[in-house]
Amino acid sequence: MQSPSKPTRRAFLASTAIAATSSPWLNVATAETPAVKTKSVAAVLTAYEHGLHADVLIGKILEGWKQDGGPGPRLTLASMYVDQFTDRDMARGLSQKYGFPIFETIEEAVTVGGNTIPVDGVISIGEHGDYPWNDKQQHLYPRRRFFKEITDTFVKYDRVVPVFNDKHLGPVWKDAKWMYDRAVELNIPFMAGSSMAVGYRTPEISVPPGSPIEAAVGIGYSGLDIYGSHALEFFQCHVEQRPGAEQGVRWVQCLQGDAVWQTLDDGLISQDLFDAALAAIDHRDGDVRQSDDATLFLFQYTDGLLGAVFMLPTYARGTSVALQVAGKTKPLATRFDERREPRYPHFAWLLKGIETMFHTGQPTYPVERTLLTSGILDRALTSLAEGQTKRMTPELEIAYPPANYGHAPLPRLSG
Repeated sequence: MQSPSKPTRRAFLASTAIAATSSPWLNVATAETPAVKTKSVAAVLTAYEHGLHADVLIGKILEGWKQDGGPGPRLTLASMYVDQFTDRDMARGLSQKYGFPIFETIEEAVTVGGNTIPVDGVISIGEHGDYPWNDKQQHLYPRRRFFKEITDTFVKYDRVVPVFNDKHLGPVWKDAKWMYDRAVELNIPFMAGSSMAVGYRTPEISVPPGSPIEAAVGIGYSGLDIYGSHALEFFQCHVEQRPGAEQGVRWVQCLQGDAVWQTLDDGLISQDLFDAALAAIDHRDGDVRQSDDATLFLFQYTDGLLGAVFMLPTYARGTSVALQVAGKTKPLATRFDERREPRYPHFAWLLKGIETMFHTGQPTYPVERTLLTSGILDRALTSLAEGQTKRMTPELEIAYPPANYGHAPLPRLSG
């Protein structure tokens, strides 16, 4: 599949300037770096409460990387649309405090109430809020509706700007694919995904491009839809570094019950890799095999690598991956370090990638990764709903180069 837009050398050079002047932990007030013009943003949100994704992304535009009034990204909030106002809503109070307007429609937010598109980018956060579930236990957030109304506005006013979609696309595959195809059709610089692909990892492991990965196991926790997307993206951002990657996935299957553990007993999945991934995270005491809700996302890439992500909703307390790399005697294992302070800093690194796209006009990392993991998740939940059947997935033969935007280094909290 063709990416909505390809990075250029000019975009790369511009992105390094953005990074130099707007690192989340750099004191930009004293940094001796060239000034970079601020870009304006329209925010399209499901809900805005303390601690929700809207808060820890848009809040950093309003109040700085640490949301303490200090330095922040080279972005300003021009407008906002909120789909649901809850009894804990923060949007209206922040609108009064910072002076940005909240509009009743997405078109008005993107045009800032006018008849042109004056903003430089749109952040769409279709996460949280009161929305229905389908029979496959997918939470039907309005991500496609948001993207349709945003892009319809682009067509109406004959201007395209970059768009970031928070978390996975869809969540239903037909919606995910529609969103991607729409971005390609209109040549929209488009990014999506979660902070787990760019946030902190403990311990640090080196997986450079071209690493000869022979096997991989991931572990996730919480709900299959809401956190399955996180576990799959964390897994994918590591395995995409193997030679020739990424070309996509041939088939997907979702297993529960004894069938989960049979894959280890039969040697289909390495027990050593599973143990290494489990050891990397906190978890409950007791035998993991007694977990009644254990689920396995099992899938095979087109190059033959077997993907295995164990979802342990009530047993595990984190997200991890273990890799067997040729020439290494022991697995490489790491976990996502989900820090809460200062103000969920992994979202600062996600926002830095978004900021760079808004300044350069080019995606900081490929949206195809999120399209692929969205498809794996949808097909896995479909497999589960259909009796744990194996599903061939020619639609998931999605090719893209490994991402160049890596995860966060250790923060310089003294900055």
